[in-house]
Amino acid sequence: MIFSFFRKKKGSRLNTISFYNLENLFDTIDDPNTLDDDFTPKGRKKWSLRRYKKKLYKLGKTIAEIGNSETQNPPVLVGVAEIENQQVMEDLLATEPLANIKYDYVHYDSPDERGIDCGLIYHKEHFEVLHSEPIALLLYEENGRRDTTRDILYVKGKLNKEEIHIFVNHWPSRRSGNATTEHKRMVAAETIIKFMGQIEEEVPNPNYIIMGDFNDGPKSKSVRSLIETKTLYNPMEKLLTPNRGSANYKRSWMLFDQIMVSHSFLNFEKGTHSFAHANIFDEHFLTEFEGKHRGSPFRTYVGNKYIGGYSDHFPVYIQLKYNT
Repeated sequence: MIFSFFRKKKGSRLNTISFYNLENLFDTIDDPNTLDDDFTPKGRKKWSLRRYKKKLYKLGKTIAEIGNSETQNPPVLVGVAEIENQQVMEDLLATEPLANIKYDYVHYDSPDERGIDCGLIYHKEHFEVLHSEPIALLLYEENGRRDTTRDILYVKGKLNKEEIHIFVNHWPSRRSGNATTEHKRMVAAETIIKFMGQIEEEVPNPNYIIMGDFNDGPKSKSVRSLIETKTLYNPMEKLLTPNRGSANYKRSWMLFDQIMVSHSFLNFEKGTHSFAHANIFDEHFLTEFEGKHRGSPFRTYVGNKYIGGYSDHFPVYIQLKYNT
């Protein structure tokens, strides 16, 4: 199902903007400064160059096809999570499905203990980067020690000459339980709200796109605080059903992967973009084909068992119509 405010008109210019958690996209080289040992040839997962290249190709093929049925073009922007480093980004864009697309990327190493980061892939014919920076997420344990996690990636740029402000997120996980980790995601929301306030001191009515794996659903306290404080629109709320989501845990669907936009994208004005569609890219080839997990994302590993899939998340995407 595609949720739409505007009917697609013949000749309209639709731009696909996507987010994709790539599920542990590590190279095979051991980084002595991070906990990446499992994803090395001698590690528990026996991560080999062959497996790495196979995963890169599959992810590249997926990215090239997101939103293609509506636009006949690859996405203009793709936020990604669980990227190990700059080299991995370059290897991904060099894969056969992406090599001929005029893509570039923004990436910064973050202090995450596992060494995983966020990044933004952009189409150089449609998007111009004006400024970018990592926003530190400052979390502390009871003993005062910093709890290192992924930075929030901020990119200011021009999409078809219209200025937009993009935040790519991978918020702290629920691994220790929702109740004990909720405050961390609240800090993440508050960090973005504060940064947006600084933007608004200089820019009237800025265009925002906030995407990521929030490890919280659309109705969670953290995401709601972000939506309500900054009057954002979250089209993903309409997509989550008992039978559909972006990830599946214990046979229950979740929609932690989301893309939110400012209300400025709900208006129509020549030379600007208007929100058109939102969807989950859950094509059949990305799913488990059989067994008790049939229909769930076809992941790379189940525990330490290699099964050769894509990711444990489906990509999500929105489309913006350029008004001419």
